[in-house]
This record gives sequence, structure tokens and C-alpha cells, in this order.
Amino acid sequence: MNKTSKLGKAAVFNIILFGFMGQVAWAVENNYFNTFLFNVIGGSSSDISHMVAASSVVAVAATLLMGTLSDKVNKRKVFICAGYIAWGFTVMAFALISRENIGRILGLAPAAALSATVSVVIIMDCLMTFMGSTSNDAAFNAWITDITDNSNRAKTEGMLATFPVLALVIVTVAFGILASSFGYPACFIGLGLLVTVCGIVGLFTVKDSLTGEKKDTNFWADLIYGFRPSVIAGHRALYLSLACFCILNTAVQVFMPYLFIYVQHQVGLDFGSLNITPPVAIIAVLVVGGVIAGAIIMGSLMDKYGKALFSIPSVFLLAAGLVAVFFAKGLIMFAVCAIVFLAGMGLMSILISAAVRDFTPEDKAGAFQGVRMIFTVMVPMIIGPAIGSFVTERFSNTPYLNDYGESVLVPPAHIFLAAAAVSVLILIPLVFLLKEWRKTEAK
Repeated sequence: MNKTSKLGKAAVFNIILFGFMGQVAWAVENNYFNTFLFNVIGGSSSDISHMVAASSVVAVAATLLMGTLSDKVNKRKVFICAGYIAWGFTVMAFALISRENIGRILGLAPAAALSATVSVVIIMDCLMTFMGSTSNDAAFNAWITDITDNSNRAKTEGMLATFPVLALVIVTVAFGILASSFGYPACFIGLGLLVTVCGIVGLFTVKDSLTGEKKDTNFWADLIYGFRPSVIAGHRALYLSLACFCILNTAVQVFMPYLFIYVQHQVGLDFGSLNITPPVAIIAVLVVGGVIAGAIIMGSLMDKYGKALFSIPSVFLLAAGLVAVFFAKGLIMFAVCAIVFLAGMGLMSILISAAVRDFTPEDKAGAFQGVRMIFTVMVPMIIGPAIGSFVTERFSNTPYLNDYGESVLVPPAHIFLAAAAVSVLILIPLVFLLKEWRKTEAK
């Protein structure tokens, strides 16, 4: 057994800082931008699907271009820090978007300004995604691959996997309450400032993982490197890992863009009237702490005993949790069942993310981030929300009057059942990946 490599304190600090803050920004973008478009602007589930799909294409393009460029110039830090600073400004720009403002600029009445405002939201979401993908998906993820090895990646992924959960909890409570109390514009400004400050702090704390000596390679050849048939054939385990990731994230995207809308309008959770008493806060802290500790421990166990052992049970845990949510009645049962599918989702994310890093060629970490994004973001965010939108239009019997008095359909519980059906498809590439894992872990 190989001795486990240790990360330095500065590296751990920056993993936490950029990893967590990036997930907070993505959690708001993936959830509250959707509720903003749905509740405040007056968009439909179809508009949400279009926004998610458009931003996913931009995310892939940004990650592919900027990840390859970071390989070419042999630098990561400038892309991480400058990207986070710019990312924050694009988030703050959403504070200016409203039907009234867009109507005033274009000379349209509020009712007639709906289509134009939806378009502006989608365009701005794409711009924000470009900055976020440059800094987080391309540079930060490549930096993580640079500084870790196969003796500590699952543990590192365990740490990273806690951030989406922690961010989702914080965003659900804090952003929901603040949006109800002070409005979306104030929340967008506050979040944008935090993301920008994160980038500024990184200027003083991040140590570049590369030398900065420009590589004498062809940028365009590097850009398409991961799409060559010979490369795909030569890195079978990597592409099997990405196929598993693609199906996992497609299942998640069936319900995730509509999750907060569902919780608000089907489960009945009013974020503006949450009563956070000291006992509730203590329980919440203990639960989050348990999730963090559990993820790190599971990551360590995967490093020690191998990822293959945990893979199939994680798939069934995810699918069972999603099916249970479909039948859950009331907020408490929904929360209990959600914990089950979140556990399965988290475990799958840890082991598949670690596998992708393990099988990524060390000198092409930046270029392969774009390939990774096609599998983990673009395809899932085009197919998943479209399935969710179709299910909503087919099965929803719950109309909702938005702020403009217009009737739109609220996503039904069937979105979780559809996600469960998609999730079990992971078993197809996973069977072949297990053979590759066992070969690697036997060495």
C-alpha cells in the first residue's frame, strides 16, 4: 500500500476557501436564479430549462478554452483569482435586472417586457457562468488535480463533496430568508462581494501548481486532444468514469433546477418565515458537521480499501432515496428521504470525481477539464432539465400565480421518480469501470 501524501496547510485553506465559496455561488445560480426567474421575472419551467441548457454550453466552452489556455501558459493562479473577482461582479449585476428596468430601457410595458427580461436573465447567466467556469471549473479543478495524487484524492474529494451540501444548506436558509426580507437585489450584491473578496484573498494565499514557463505546444491541437479517437481508446477508464458522471449528473439535473420551487410550492416550506431557534440551529450544525465528517471519513476509506467496493451500493442508495422522496408526504418525511438520496449522490460524486482525477493524464489536466465539463455539465444540463420540464408539463396539476398574476405549473413529485429511473442507468458503464478500477487497485 502506498504511503498517503499530505497536503500543506496553505493548500487545505485554499481548497476550503475556493471550493466552498464556489459551491455557494453555484448553489445560488443553480437554485435561486431559477426561483428568481420563476417567481420574480415570471418565467416558466421551459424558460428555466432553456437557461440551464444555455449556461451549460457556455460552461463547457469556457472550461475547454480556458483550461487548455492555463495548460499552455503553464499557470493556474491568475485564472483562479482573476476569475473569482470577475465572477463576483457578474453576480452583482443581477441586482439591476427587473421587468421594469428592462422595459424602461427598451421602451416596453412591464407585461410586454417579459420575453425581453427572460432573455436578459439567460444572457447574464451565461456571462456569469463563463467567469465561474473559467475560475472554478477550469483553473481550480485543474489545480486540485495538480496538487493531489491517487493516495489522497478520494479524501480530498470527500472534503470537496461536503461543500455542495454545506452550501446548499446555507443557501437554502440564509439566501431564502434574506431574499424574503431584503429582496433578491441585496442578496445578489452581497454574494457577489463575497466571491470577489475570495479572489482578492487568493492573490496572497494561492501558490501556483505550475512553473509559469510557456509550453511550446499547439493550442488548437491541445484543445481537441481529448476528443481524438486514439486518446479515448487509450484512456478507457477515464471515459468510463466520465460516462458514469454524465448519467449521475443527468439524474440530478432532472430535479435540481426545480428543487427549491418544489419545496416552496409543493412541500410548503416558506423560507421567509423560518423560525431558527437555538435548538434548531444546534441540530443543524450537528447534522452538517456529521455530513462533513462522514464525507471525509468515507473518502479516506475509499483511498484505503478502493473505490470499487463502494460504487454499486451508492447507486442503489441514490435511487432508493429518490423513489422515497416521490412518496414522501410533508416537510419532515421529505427531509428524511432527501438525506438518503443526498448521501448516495455524495458518495457517488466522491468516488467518481476521484476516479476522473486518477485517470486524467498529469500533463493535460487543464485540457481535460473541458472534456469533463461536456460529460458532467453540458449533456446533463441539457437532457436533465428537459426531462424535468416534460414531466412537469405532463404530470403537474398545481398552478401557481406569479408576481405578475400569470399562471405557471409547479413541478410535481414525479420529477424525483424520473431522476431515480435515470440514476440506475449508471450501472451500465459502472460494470465496465469496476474492471478497470480493480486492475488499478491491484497494482
